[in-house]
Amino acid sequence: MNDEQAGPDGTEETRPLGPAPAGGDSWVPPTAQPRPMQWDAPRPTSAPTPYPQPFGQAPGYGQDQGFGQTQPYPQAAPYGQPYPAPPAAPRGRVPGWLWPLVTALALVVGVAGGVLGSIVHDELQEGSGSSLVGSGLGEDTVRTEPPLEVDDGTVAAVAQELLPSTVQIAAEYEGEANGATGSGFVLDSRGHVVTNNHVVADAASDDGAIQIVDQDGNRYDAEVVGRSPVYDLAVLYAEEVEGMKPAALGASTELLVGEGVVAIGSPLGLRATVTAGIVSALQRPVTTGDSANDSSYINAVQTDAAINPGNSGGPLVNLRGQVVGVNSAIATTGGGMLGGESGNIGVGFAIPIEQVRVTADQILRTGKASYPVIGAQVQTGRRDGSGATIEEVLDDTPAAEAGLEAGDVVVAVDGERVTDGIALIVSIRTHQPGETIAFTVVRDGDERKVEVTLGSETG
Repeated sequence: MNDEQAGPDGTEETRPLGPAPAGGDSWVPPTAQPRPMQWDAPRPTSAPTPYPQPFGQAPGYGQDQGFGQTQPYPQAAPYGQPYPAPPAAPRGRVPGWLWPLVTALALVVGVAGGVLGSIVHDELQEGSGSSLVGSGLGEDTVRTEPPLEVDDGTVAAVAQELLPSTVQIAAEYEGEANGATGSGFVLDSRGHVVTNNHVVADAASDDGAIQIVDQDGNRYDAEVVGRSPVYDLAVLYAEEVEGMKPAALGASTELLVGEGVVAIGSPLGLRATVTAGIVSALQRPVTTGDSANDSSYINAVQTDAAINPGNSGGPLVNLRGQVVGVNSAIATTGGGMLGGESGNIGVGFAIPIEQVRVTADQILRTGKASYPVIGAQVQTGRRDGSGATIEEVLDDTPAAEAGLEAGDVVVAVDGERVTDGIALIVSIRTHQPGETIAFTVVRDGDERKVEVTLGSETG
């Protein structure tokens, strides 16, 4: 960090001599008799008589020091020179009990110094933008300005801009010969890469090997900074990626249905593949995952750009060269999502870049991500468009405090229509813990407004 002290200057003071006495006489020791002396007269060559004991000197100076010798008094300095310091008194014997005390003190100081040094090292590492958390997603480390002008917005120009920032992810883990492959892109200038959680989840859980592969096929060992199964996002770090150009981040909220977009990634392991299409829909509630434990709920950008297994985690880009989403799922004829046996049928989904930025910032600050909850169970199987039915309200939760009850049907959140349970979950997760949102609830045929302050969980 991504951390002075001053000491004495080491100069030696000289005792001031003061001005020369009036009348031309030279300065003489206080005990000697004055005698005429010219300023240019030669100085005596023999050593002068020792000075008397200095004023204020402790008694005993110049007496027998206990070794059979007498400590001599300091000799006079030649005219114009400082007095020399008196010789140091000889040391006495150090008591034996003192050595264990000194040794123990040295050990304590050494341990304390090691701990302090470790703390300083960690602080410096955090400030350097390494894989350690604590720094967040700094505005000075990400790109937001569109790299392409509107007139330059061709698929070829977008590909040339984004391919150097797009990577392949190879995750190997026990029980799988080839592991999983996916895609990702360089998030910032500090070596962080964004991908989908489902690409690296098994390898991260089993201490498997994860590598980042750049456009030229160079492989770099990577570590997981943090993961969010709830939002299906993960942040990786590799030191070598610090030299790669980050992708520019845009805004999915500025997209228009029908607008052109480009998907880049490694479908079926084919590195640096580019496909193009349009925005088919916005704010599409989508759930992915094989069970309630690993399901992710996405308020997705829908596109018909060809997306296949291996595209997961790659960027969805507008025609000005800005990432507007992370490709995460596709619909299949069998009703499955990305990662199944079926391939692209023209219905793909991407996590909005706004959610990516929030979750990545949380991961880079704390190593994990939080998401909002209300503390209630809702039906997710029925999708008839009538709303989200609350099945159970847990005690001491935001839902209970707001007065929600089992059997309530939520038909809108902050005025936006809610069609089913998945739509309600997705709508809640577009907010942040601590926010207060308004539910429109139907209870016993009557419609009412209920304000809920969102709680928080980690995942």
